[in-house]
Amino acid sequence: MTLAFVAALVGTFGYGIASVLQAVGTARANGLAVLRQPTYVLGLGCDAVAWVASLLALRQLPLFAVQALLAGSLAVTVVLARVVLGTRMRPRDAVAAGVVTGTLVVLAASAGPPSTLRTPGSFVPIMLVVLALIAVATAAAWARPRSGALAVIAGVAFSGAALSARAVQGAPATEGVGSTHGAVDWVALLHEPLAWAVIGYGALGMLCYTLALEHGPVGPATAILWVVEVALPAVVGVVVLGDGVRAGWALPAVVSLVLALAACVVLATGPGQEPGQTPAKGAEDTIRA
Repeated sequence: MTLAFVAALVGTFGYGIASVLQAVGTARANGLAVLRQPTYVLGLGCDAVAWVASLLALRQLPLFAVQALLAGSLAVTVVLARVVLGTRMRPRDAVAAGVVTGTLVVLAASAGPPSTLRTPGSFVPIMLVVLALIAVATAAAWARPRSGALAVIAGVAFSGAALSARAVQGAPATEGVGSTHGAVDWVALLHEPLAWAVIGYGALGMLCYTLALEHGPVGPATAILWVVEVALPAVVGVVVLGDGVRAGWALPAVVSLVLALAACVVLATGPGQEPGQTPAKGAEDTIRA
C-alpha cells in the first residue's frame, strides 16, 4: 500500500506540474502551434506519467483516497503558478492549500486494506452502456455547448475511467490479470473490455473538458470537474467495489473528503488556474534549466 500511496503522490505532483508547464506553453502560442512549445510537450509528458501513476495507485488504494489525492494537484498548481508564472495567491488560496494538504493526509491514513471482493458480473456491461450514453451526451452537448454541462459530462467520463481502471483487476473474465499481489498480464489485458473502456472514458472526458474551457471560465469548469470526479467514484467504490476505511476512521474520512472538495473549489477559482498567464521574469530560464 505504501507503493500505491507514493504512486498517487506522483500523480498529484505530475498533474500539478503539467498544468503550469502547459500554461507557459499556451502563453507563447495558440492552436496547434502550441505543440511546438517544449514546455507544453513536457507538460503532456507529465500528464502521461501522472495518469500511469494513478492507475498503479488504484490497484491497492480505495478510489476515494486516490481521486482526492489527485484533486490535490490544484494546490500544487497554485503554489507553482505563484513561483513560475507570478500569479497572485489570495489569502484564501493559501488556507485552501493547507486544508487540502491536511485532509489528504487524513484520507490516506483512513484508507482500508485492498478490497477482496470480486467485481459484480453486471459491472462490465453496465460500464460499457454508460460509456455509450456518455458518447451520446457528448454529441448532444457539442451541438449546444454549455460549459457547466460539459464539465459535468467530463467529470462523469473521468469517473468512469477511474472506476474501470479500479475494477479491471477484479473482472470475472480476467482471472489474474490485475492481481494486487502479482504482475499484470498485459496480453490478457488487451482482451479485457474494461481496459479499453478506460481509454474510451478518458478520451471523452478530455474532449468534454476542453470544450468546457472553450465555452466558459476555467475556474468553475475545473471545480465542477473535480467535485464530480472525486464524489462519484468514491460512492461507487464503497457501495459496489468494496472500498472501505479503517475501523473508527469513517467520520474523519467523510469530513476530510468534504473539506478537500470545498478547498478544491476555492483553488479552482483562484488566479493560479487562469489560462494564458505570462511567465514571471526569469521563469523561462528557470524552466529551461
